[in-house]
Amino acid sequence: MKGKSKPPWITWRRLSQVLFLLLFFILFIKTDYNGTDEIPYAVNILFRIDPLVAAAAMLAAKAVIAILLPALIVVALTLLLGRAFCGWLCPMGALIDFCRRWIRPRANQPRPGLRRIKYVLLALVLTGAFFGLPVVGYFDPFSILVRGFATSVYPAANGAVTEFFTVTYKSAPAWVNAVTEPLYALLKATILPFKQKLFTLSLLSLAMLLAVFALEKLERRFFCRNLCPLGALLALNSWFSLMRGRAADTRCGDCRLCERICRMNAIDGEKRISPEACILCMECVDRCPQEKIAFGFDRPAPKPAFAGMPRRTFVAALVSGAVLPAFLKTRTIAAVPPPELVRPPGALPEPEFLGRCVRCAECMQVCIGNALHPAFLEAGMEGVFTPRLMARVGYCEYNCTLCGQVCPTGAIRPLPLAEKQKTVIGLAIIDKNTCLPFAKGVPCIVCEEHCPTPDKAIKFRMATVLNERGESVRVKQPYVIDRLCIGCGICETRCPVAGRSAIVVTSAGESRHPEIGGGY
Repeated sequence: MKGKSKPPWITWRRLSQVLFLLLFFILFIKTDYNGTDEIPYAVNILFRIDPLVAAAAMLAAKAVIAILLPALIVVALTLLLGRAFCGWLCPMGALIDFCRRWIRPRANQPRPGLRRIKYVLLALVLTGAFFGLPVVGYFDPFSILVRGFATSVYPAANGAVTEFFTVTYKSAPAWVNAVTEPLYALLKATILPFKQKLFTLSLLSLAMLLAVFALEKLERRFFCRNLCPLGALLALNSWFSLMRGRAADTRCGDCRLCERICRMNAIDGEKRISPEACILCMECVDRCPQEKIAFGFDRPAPKPAFAGMPRRTFVAALVSGAVLPAFLKTRTIAAVPPPELVRPPGALPEPEFLGRCVRCAECMQVCIGNALHPAFLEAGMEGVFTPRLMARVGYCEYNCTLCGQVCPTGAIRPLPLAEKQKTVIGLAIIDKNTCLPFAKGVPCIVCEEHCPTPDKAIKFRMATVLNERGESVRVKQPYVIDRLCIGCGICETRCPVAGRSAIVVTSAGESRHPEIGGGY
């Protein structure tokens, strides 16, 4: 505002967004292997202040989860200031605002009917979590953001940067390399990940993230206005908040500037500011030519949060969340889990694991061996994006406990190293039709060489077989000792057989479900 010496509210809000977005990126980058088996802080901090994640995880566990209690801080903030979290602190909201110069809506036409969707999703997420349909990871903004960056954006950026510096190293003059090589070393030490990783469903994760920004073409903050169930939960609390926006004089002519610039369409034709929609961006305060809009503490309005939402729609969402889990129990995987579904060490029993996992991909990002990948339908529709071991791509490092350290909800328990090294996540099985010593009489001891257990889980028997030339040869044929195998998968990763490995890891005998043998 002209004539004022102090910075406008917009400046403070943008500064806050920049600082918290920077904090997000720092925590995200720190969620990576750093040379030690300990991560003091990671991006999981953000999930532990997320009331939606906390509510869904506790409803699924039907217990209070202590590590998620910091989410009450955001609830208290909302009861005091309204949806300030969405406008000042949320990294997804900040990225959406910063991308506005490149993605502008065709028109900022209000679509009040669409606002009901986020309440429907909130009801479905919370009811489903309680009855056994865990879907919070598909809609929570932090899950979408972190998963998209961890499995797609970050690996792609690392690959592009590495390729650039590889080209300069091979083709550029020596004086150029004198600059680029130290720069690349600096990036590797500070920003770039420990190693290049590949992930399944990376394009799907990217598509979900980009969809949030593409929806900006319809209207500003489309995801925040209409789809975000976390925003819906905060909106419910905001009706009881003490901070209220109001116009000092509703007789301000035909200006209507505040209505046009409001990114959440929170101001109606009579200059009333809805606490359910307002995210306290303060643009209306700073840009009002007559300085008629102000925010202050006042008694909460008695207006119900679900005003305008059909009761049948809300009830239908609740019923869906309660009824759909019953149909999940009619599938064959409910009785016979697929043997290829190998979970990380420390994972809770499957129903509890699915209920707590928020599909954030932090465990995948931090996995040293690139062993953990997003599942697709191996665990059913409710298990998409949950972590599973793909041992042909990477293995579970014997001396690593990082996945349990970064899991924000305790779906993967943090294990001491000694316990982790004894935790069975599966069992290796040899395919004699493709294993070289069995199928072709070719000597090979790769699987035994790489087996990390102190007493090797893979041993040999001498046998006389015919090779491909029909000659009788003596070879060592491997076999697996079940009681010693922990299912780390390094044998499958290192197997030299092309295509499908001659030794594969299944979920048989896993520690969390020893009574059902992992479906094997």
